[in-house]
Order: sequence, then structure tokens, then C-alpha cells
Amino acid sequence: MRHNKKFNHLSRTSAHRKAMLSNMASSLIESKRISTTVAKAKALRMYVEPLITRAKNDTTHSRRIVFSQLQNKEAVSELFREVAAKVADRPGGYTRILRTGNRLGDNAEMCIIELVDYNEAMLEAKEEAAKPKRRRSRRGGSGKKSDAQKPAAQKSEKPAEKADEEVKVVEDVQPVEETEEKTEVVEKPKAEDTSSEEPKAESADEAKKADDDSDSKEDKKKEE
Repeated sequence: MRHNKKFNHLSRTSAHRKAMLSNMASSLIESKRISTTVAKAKALRMYVEPLITRAKNDTTHSRRIVFSQLQNKEAVSELFREVAAKVADRPGGYTRILRTGNRLGDNAEMCIIELVDYNEAMLEAKEEAAKPKRRRSRRGGSGKKSDAQKPAAQKSEKPAEKADEEVKVVEDVQPVEETEEKTEVVEKPKAEDTSSEEPKAESADEAKKADDDSDSKEDKKKEE
């Protein structure tokens, strides 16, 4: 019985299975993505990821162990030179499986297995998603919104100050015109009001007449 044994034999002998996984791992390292069935891709992921982790430590011993698994000098040099430097900061999970549907002949589940750090389209999408987005809400009261409204309020205060200055200038000019009108109004009664001067003139005529009468009386007395 196969209790607690999750290893997939892929319907092959051990020698056939090891040779197949070695060739698929070499192709994945050189081409960065290959198309295969989901079952083979899952087996390949368990086979190639420990090799990529070992390639982070570039020593002679690591190269010999990886070469014993891959049996391909070009794939080993590619793994230690480029792939290891590309995935140096990633703590595992170097591959990605993308399902592409079923195969026409036997209806097997097909997929694409690729190295994560070499899919430029997905990396650009992640960078755009990681950028902070500004959320605009209709409700007021948020600190950011009030801070954004402060410059607008300051701008709106400046025209109000200018309007106040214009009003002050107008107010300073208007009282001068009113005083001029008032002085003109006050001066006109002085020129036109002769009623106050007429009594003075009458009193002067009466005084002259009285003097003339007194002179005539004195002349009469002298003649007598």
C-alpha cells in the first residue's frame, strides 16, 4: 500500500522519469518558460526549485551537485550566472504554473510553467498596482481634503482683501465730495439771505433821518 506517499511516478520508470525531469529543467532554465501537462509541471517544480536555491551559493561543490542532476553544462552556467542573480532576493517560489486548457487528443490539462522573475508583463502590472492611489470621497471632514482646500481658501481671501481696499478708497473719496457740497450749500444762504441785512440797512437810514431831523431842529432854533 502507498499510504502517505504523494510522489507522482508519472507512469514511468525511475530512470525514465529522472531523465525526463532533467531535460525539462534544462529547457526551463534556458528558455525561461515551457508548455507541458499540469502533472509534469508540478513534478518539475519540485525537482527544479531546490536546484535554483542551491545555485544562490556559487561554489564548486554546488556546481557539481547541480551538474549531476542536469547533466548540461550550458544550463548549469546559465543557472549560476543569470538566474541565481535574478532570484537572489526571493526566498522560494521561483516558478509559476499558468493553466491553458485541455489537450485535444487525450483531454489532458495543459499549462505553461515559467520562472517568476522573467515575466515582464506581470512585473509591470504589479508595479502599477503597488503605486498609491488617491481616493476621492464626497463626504467632507477628512484631514487631507481640508489641507487641500486651504490654498484655495487663501486664494479666495486675497480678492476679498482687494475689494475691502477698494471700498476704503471709495469711502475716503466720497466724504470729500459731500463736504464740498455742504460748503456750497452753506455759502449760498449767506449770499442769498438779505433779510438779515435789510434790518441793518433800515436802522442805518432811520439813524440818518434822525440826525437830519436833529440838525434841522438845531438850525431852526439858531435862526429863531
